[in-house]
Amino acid sequence: MQTVTAVAHRGDPYRFRENTIESLRSALDRGADAVEIDVRLTRDGLPVLLHDDSLKRLWAHDRPLRSLSAEEVQGLTDGGVPTLAQALAATEGHRVMIDLPGAPGARAVGRVAGVVRECGAQDRVYYCAGPEAMLAVRAAQPSAEIALTWTSLAPPRPGLLDAVRPKWLNYRFGLVDRDLAARVHHGGHLLSVWTPDTRRSLRRLLALGVDSVTTNRVDVLCALRGRGGAGGVRPV
Repeated sequence: MQTVTAVAHRGDPYRFRENTIESLRSALDRGADAVEIDVRLTRDGLPVLLHDDSLKRLWAHDRPLRSLSAEEVQGLTDGGVPTLAQALAATEGHRVMIDLPGAPGARAVGRVAGVVRECGAQDRVYYCAGPEAMLAVRAAQPSAEIALTWTSLAPPRPGLLDAVRPKWLNYRFGLVDRDLAARVHHGGHLLSVWTPDTRRSLRRLLALGVDSVTTNRVDVLCALRGRGGAGGVRPV
């Protein structure tokens, strides 16, 4: 029977603020196989967990992250924004998908990969983002596991696939149908999707045979999977 990897999107954001230690731990407690986190660099080059390019939405400070030192970030958020090293320590023994938003350059990617290496987490970390970031990951960590995020129905070019060497192709869930799933699998890749949250969408994707689902409602996904996985939902 197919086993779908349940990936918690930024932790458990319906219960705790996204990309915080509490959110990550809650998601793992609720059955997640892996947690997805967003990583950006502070002004002084420290990788921290933040999806947006500023603190405005989550922390009510309209300050760009790139303008703040790590110490300033900690002060403005009362220590709520964890470093990548702290997140890796808190998720010890579990898989972590690192998303690299904002098309980071080679320096930023190299710093992130360096922290992963320093923490001894290479075997449980994998990366997702668009082609530019994933090419930088491949250069910084040749053995890295990669989920290439793709936002078009047109397939990735063979030359790009040869250069990135992704294990996964990572699609927005609304793009995925039976033909796309078959094409991805025929090409020798695993199919990852993001970010369905309704039971109807989750059931549809399980029936299509996706290999991984990144969701804000990982408890719902785990419950549906526990009722029989792909074999427990009606094909569409």
